[in-house]
Amino acid sequence: MTEDQQRTYDAATRRDLAVRSAVRQGLIGPAAPVAGLLDVTGIRASAASLIAAFRAVTAPGTPVLHAFAVKATPLVPILRLLRAEGIGAEVASPGELALARAAGLEPARTVLDSPAKTPAELREALAFGIAVNADNPQELARIDALVRSAPTRSPIGLRVNPQIGAGSIGALSTATATSKFGVALRDEGARAWVVQAYLDRPWLTRLHTHSGSQGVPLELMAQGVAATYELAEEINRAAGRQQIDTVDLGGGLPVNFASDEESPTYADYARLLAQTVPGLLDGRYGLVTEFGRSLLAKHGTVVALVEYAKTSGGRPIAVTHAGVQSATRTVYAPESWPLRIAAYDAKGHPKSGPPVAQDVAGPACFAGDLLAENRELPLLEQGDYAAALDTGAYYFAHHYSYNSLPRPGVHGFTAHPGGPVTFATVREPQTAAEIVAESGGAQRDALLGL
Repeated sequence: MTEDQQRTYDAATRRDLAVRSAVRQGLIGPAAPVAGLLDVTGIRASAASLIAAFRAVTAPGTPVLHAFAVKATPLVPILRLLRAEGIGAEVASPGELALARAAGLEPARTVLDSPAKTPAELREALAFGIAVNADNPQELARIDALVRSAPTRSPIGLRVNPQIGAGSIGALSTATATSKFGVALRDEGARAWVVQAYLDRPWLTRLHTHSGSQGVPLELMAQGVAATYELAEEINRAAGRQQIDTVDLGGGLPVNFASDEESPTYADYARLLAQTVPGLLDGRYGLVTEFGRSLLAKHGTVVALVEYAKTSGGRPIAVTHAGVQSATRTVYAPESWPLRIAAYDAKGHPKSGPPVAQDVAGPACFAGDLLAENRELPLLEQGDYAAALDTGAYYFAHHYSYNSLPRPGVHGFTAHPGGPVTFATVREPQTAAEIVAESGGAQRDALLGL
């Protein structure tokens, strides 16, 4: 067995042990019919592999900040764990910044990106000394005024769009000709404007891009980075000095949702960058990365009780408690976001038996609320469990309140074959009282007097 195969085996084994133990301990069951599980061992391994991959291709002493894209899994204990593993935070809203601060992320390890920052957001970030990437000329003008009114320790950059094209999922492609993000470099006059913007602002020292995402091949990502590096070199030549000292590469490493294999790897991407843009890695530039999905996706599992098993038109249907509220992208765009489903029996053991084509349905009141359609699995029966794999990012951490369904509890775990499984609660299950409170319960008579 190769090292990669052993790692895959270990991850699958840890998951099976965790599901069985969660059922046994009542973390999943009739009283808690859906929950998210996060493999802490896997998360730590991903963080270590990211750091090692870039260390292997950068000159000794190169400053590199790996900032986790908080939007991928906005849970404070996760941010705290990643901080302990050497990972910072990339935030894109006041809420995400608040989560990062609650997790103890230092301003020097935090980056603010967003295409719609308000003056208040910018003022707060610059006061804290958080790195800021401006999205457009109007935002840069706002920053001009703030910098004039109060000194700041914040590194400040500008986001550019290299317009290299789309991947296979158009809605996630950030470097298209008409993307809403950044300054479009190939638009008429844009490149000259960017160069002059830097020459006019000696404090503008970073350059930011983000060309990767799910469905974008590594080669296209590297093209975007290369275009940004070439622009940085052009600006520094025009300035006659090393004005741009840091390039923010963004994130967006795609994830393999078809198997337990982790591919592509951070090492694959780092080696490709070393071949494509060696000058970027020779020590003259500091680097920032903003990976999100690729750090967490493979290490999360949504586990749901099969409340009922039925047939319709001759097709078996397992009606579970995981659907659109926990897997919104998969339910609404199943072709782009198919999920693997694992079947477990009532005691949490992996189910065996001949594959049977069946639907795995969620609890929401519309026909399309399906985790999987006509999927071949061991037949799921009432009291069994269906597990949606690779859901550690953009799934149970992004609750969609359709039908006022409650947010599921989330539990981190460590598990080793032959050893105990230890759980820690990351987020408590939402109660009915909490649903009422956030739905205006305290203002129930507010409209009666109008």
